[in-house]
Amino acid sequence: MMFMLLKGLRWANLAFICIFLIGCFASVPYKPGVKNIRSKERIYRISQDHGPPESLAVAHIPDPIPVREPIIEKLGNNTPYKINGKTYHVNFDTRNYRQTGYASWYGKKFHGELTSNGEIYNMYGMTAAHKTLPIPSYVRVTNTVNHRSVVVRINDRGPFYSDRIIDLTYTAAKKLGFVEQGTAPVVLETLTDAEFNKKPSVRIAPEAAQGKRLAPLPRKSGGFDLPRNTYLQVGAYSSMQGARAKAARIRPLTSFPVSITPIDNGNLLRVLIGPIHDNFELAVLHQKIVNANFPEPNIVQRH
Repeated sequence: MMFMLLKGLRWANLAFICIFLIGCFASVPYKPGVKNIRSKERIYRISQDHGPPESLAVAHIPDPIPVREPIIEKLGNNTPYKINGKTYHVNFDTRNYRQTGYASWYGKKFHGELTSNGEIYNMYGMTAAHKTLPIPSYVRVTNTVNHRSVVVRINDRGPFYSDRIIDLTYTAAKKLGFVEQGTAPVVLETLTDAEFNKKPSVRIAPEAAQGKRLAPLPRKSGGFDLPRNTYLQVGAYSSMQGARAKAARIRPLTSFPVSITPIDNGNLLRVLIGPIHDNFELAVLHQKIVNANFPEPNIVQRH
């Protein structure tokens, strides 16, 4: 993935999450439709964005539980960045943040692609793309026409089109009542401290009583899912002795497997933690390693 457009109108976004490894580059996959230093154009499975083939009930899908997550620069927070000739600065001070404008949504075209922080986009989740809020962060989105509100987790960049200030998933847009219209006027507000770690209420989808099928329930509505081959690299060594010593020092810090893998025709040995499938777990472990005075680990994808 890295950034997205809505129904063929939204320009796709950044593609600069690139992790340097000794002897090679290994990049977190980028958002569709943008030129990348390693590739030209992303090839989509479909040409025109759309939702599911039929209207689905979504009220059973909960808003995400807001939690305090580590903010990692290489996971979507490079600042400043430039798109279509315009420069954007990530705003890390989100206290009392409020913004008005139009919301849009993106769906099937990007379902299963990667967001700007390397997570797997799920149009049935409760996530969103924003140009300058930190990734991840949580905002309340209120449709000012019908006054419906949802909480979403920001894990992507965009939209870079017209006056739109946020791109929502199909489910979030359906909850807010503007899937058919495509856009809606909204107010964005960051959450107060008291709103974190509170489990949202979930109701039975009224559409289900009218014969509508339930939308697939994501494993975690706030995203978090990573590709199966995601690892943290904590070192690269020319000798097995050095690699084993580093692995032995890292193992007490984590319950994830710690392995030693050769690269560059066996001339280097990587010390890897993983695979890690959940971005919250990855971010927490990343911070734990840094706090233990180890060098900052790299996020890599093992092929």
